Amino acid sequence: MKKALNAWSVPSEVPFDAMFASLAKAGFEGVELNVDRAGASAHALSLASTAADYAAIRASAERAGLALPTISTSLYANQLGSDDAAEIDGALRVLRKQLEAAQALGAEVVLVVPGGMTAQRSFAKAHRNVRTTLREIASEIEGSGVRVGLENVWNSFFGSPDDMARLIDDLGSPAIGAYFDVGNVAIFSSPEDWIEVLGKRIMAIHVKDFARAGGYGGSWANLLEGTIRWERVVQALQAAGFDGYLTAELPAMPNTPDFLYSITSQALDIIIAYGGAK
Repeated sequence: MKKALNAWSVPSEVPFDAMFASLAKAGFEGVELNVDRAGASAHALSLASTAADYAAIRASAERAGLALPTISTSLYANQLGSDDAAEIDGALRVLRKQLEAAQALGAEVVLVVPGGMTAQRSFAKAHRNVRTTLREIASEIEGSGVRVGLENVWNSFFGSPDDMARLIDDLGSPAIGAYFDVGNVAIFSSPEDWIEVLGKRIMAIHVKDFARAGGYGGSWANLLEGTIRWERVVQALQAAGFDGYLTAELPAMPNTPDFLYSITSQALDIIIAYGGAK
């Protein structure tokens, strides 16, 4: 497995060149970029990003010796499972922009957040809407050569690994799978159990730690400072055949960014070593 960091973990004023240089120095092998609102940071992609932007960013990453394996985004909200055509169109615009960016930057997987439950829209209805929308764009995704990983977040869309596996299987596309976030399930279940169920459906991984505090309480923590059993997580990933990037996603430390990069890179070394030879 390899080490990557999401660009949200870098202070927003840091430009691409400086970010790539710092992360390469810290020992990372990849960086996950994000499609955000315009002006969100000096190292964000946006819906206005151009081919020239992508070319410059990719060249900068290559000079630093870094891959850009995945593309995330902050722009989905609940749109993908909406009943409103305009909201669905907005979600598809974001997805198409991610696919465009991934093709230009050499990324293999884009992160998609399904959702849509509201006081007026049930869990079942939101799931039906997401299925319908993704089925309609599945051939376009497959034709892009990029894969879509559906992520589990704290929006109650995936209450269990069975929910996630069932949706992926119902879609039946080789280009749509799971972008599994280890930390996002740790408050109420064991990540290794999700990995066992999801298996080969897993296309990409986010890692962050969570410190359980009894019951279902707790708080986010830096890697190896929480209660996630990382040895079991890595062993489950190996059993699932996953050997890609472990992408850490942590709050930035604006005053001491290099410290965060260093401790996160070292923690990833320890986590990966649980699986034996790198």
